[in-house]
Amino acid sequence: MASVTQHQIQKFHKDGFLVLEQFFSAEECDSMRSQIQRIVAEMEVPPHCRTAFSTREEEQLQAQGSSDYFLTSGDKIRFFFEKGVLDEKGNFLIPKEKSVSKIGHALHAYDPVFKQITHSPKVQELGKKLGLERPVVVQSMYIFKQPGIGGEVTPHQDATFLHTEPLGRILGFWIALEDATQENGCLWFIPGSHTNGITRRMVRAASGASTCVEFVGSEPAYEDKQFIPLPISKGGLILIHGEVVHKSELNSSESSRHAFTFHVMEAKGTTWSKENWLQPTPELPFPSLYT
Repeated sequence: MASVTQHQIQKFHKDGFLVLEQFFSAEECDSMRSQIQRIVAEMEVPPHCRTAFSTREEEQLQAQGSSDYFLTSGDKIRFFFEKGVLDEKGNFLIPKEKSVSKIGHALHAYDPVFKQITHSPKVQELGKKLGLERPVVVQSMYIFKQPGIGGEVTPHQDATFLHTEPLGRILGFWIALEDATQENGCLWFIPGSHTNGITRRMVRAASGASTCVEFVGSEPAYEDKQFIPLPISKGGLILIHGEVVHKSELNSSESSRHAFTFHVMEAKGTTWSKENWLQPTPELPFPSLYT
């Protein structure tokens, strides 16, 4: 992996994202894939937790919102499923390894393989090049984007879900564990869209509300032509500014699009919102990126 140049960092600040091809080796990608296979093989999911995962706002409120399983997943390794893979009793209609949408949100803390990747020397070096002084890891996810059913992710900004004061302190690291193409659901971005703040927030609802989270504000309507696709090869890393607008389409192909992603916050001079769904816990305070 070549060292990141100042020019690339300037490009990141201009666009709100940066593509770094071949940041991780094929071996590193394969180690994450085989580790996730082991985790899925051992997955025991209580039927009441088999909440289909969706990014559509009303389904999000109903499915995730009514689910403590989601809200308390910040310091655990938990499973979220694609729509239509479970019958009404919560039994799998297809092989379970093809049913998972994502696994989150503390792989970086509790799994040795993902912990090693998250804190790898090249990630720490990149953090330093970006000028991060006290970066902490707030959450991680393994995303499967299953063939044929891997759902779309509607246009959003990560800061909608991970709010800080001031804004601009959240950074996503998105690692392609397989080639991500337009056919299998690569990421799409609106270049420069990270400079206008945010218009929508997902917050914890007041106790006694019917849902656990609610949305404040609304997502503007974006035009398809504003987005550019970012296909990337296996091992590539996309850096994602917390306020850049991005999405991915349904995976209509025969191949999956596995990715490992984690979010880092510059903790220096930053307040993590008490209203975020994700909160550090006594068991798992946000760990430092630098070791």
